Amino acid sequence: MPFPIRVAEAPNGALTYAVPLPPERLPPVAPRQLLAAWELAREAADRQQWGKPRRLLFPRAEGEPMELAIADRDAAAWAEAIDSAVGLDTIGGLSLCLRLLALVEILGRAPWLTALFAVTRHGIDLHPALLSAAAAMPLDGGARFDETGLRRLLSRPLPAGGAPSLGRIA
Repeated sequence: MPFPIRVAEAPNGALTYAVPLPPERLPPVAPRQLLAAWELAREAADRQQWGKPRRLLFPRAEGEPMELAIADRDAAAWAEAIDSAVGLDTIGGLSLCLRLLALVEILGRAPWLTALFAVTRHGIDLHPALLSAAAAMPLDGGARFDETGLRRLLSRPLPAGGAPSLGRIA
């Protein structure tokens, strides 16, 4: 394993992950993996499987590691679901989890994205272009998606007649 992630558990059950790569160097994931992770995570939150708080430590050139806390109840449930299914102690699993959380975060802060997803009584439909972009686009240093970069990636015209969905997300 070229990039092992060290995990330590505190007496209170909180988990700390020493990640050997900064967030912006985490690899892309397949769009279908991101969609499956979303579905898995939502099911875990619906079952109220909140999960343990997690602390991620990423290396920085300046020497001091960058810390990212996953302490919000829903985010912890989503991280727990991904950890159980894929493993947050792997670079691929961690990349998947952080992309999932970054996607949720940017959907809440970028109003222009509302044309690329629909909230229905059955769940959320995501446009395939949005899902593909979130799966492939690098994260920034704070493990988020750069809104300008995402807008540029999605700047190609969308098909007329509404946004087709890749899948329904419960």
